[in-house]
Amino acid sequence: MRKITVKPSADVAAKWGNVTPGRQSYYESATPAAGAKWEAATIAAAGTFKTAVSAGNIQQLFSGGVKKAGAAKFSRKVTAVGVGRFGPGVQAAITDFQTGVDPFLATLAATSIPDKAPRGTASNYQINAAIGDPLHKKRLALLGAVAAG
Repeated sequence: MRKITVKPSADVAAKWGNVTPGRQSYYESATPAAGAKWEAATIAAAGTFKTAVSAGNIQQLFSGGVKKAGAAKFSRKVTAVGVGRFGPGVQAAITDFQTGVDPFLATLAATSIPDKAPRGTASNYQINAAIGDPLHKKRLALLGAVAAG
């Protein structure tokens, strides 16, 4: 038997950091065309997703991944990456935001709510239900989970 020759992780990371940014044009040209393949494969994986999130140890796996990354990495990445991408990301998402929020705003516009009663009156909770129920039904309908009602 022989040993596998492995470069030091610092060398691997340095090469990755130097070479990968030069692949931006490949990412830009190849990634958009992969959308249909991604969609089909992701839909086909719905059963695998359900099995994975129903695993008996899913809570430990999830919390273990969070602990492994940790608060320090979260904060570091927000500062080093997130801040610079925030504004351009919002600008790039305006159409998606409008498309996503439009059905909910239309549902709200078509919803009638009971008149407000004096503060602390139990009937005021009916206002929450009158708003929450149709929004929840809309969300489920948009996800294809149930028919709109």
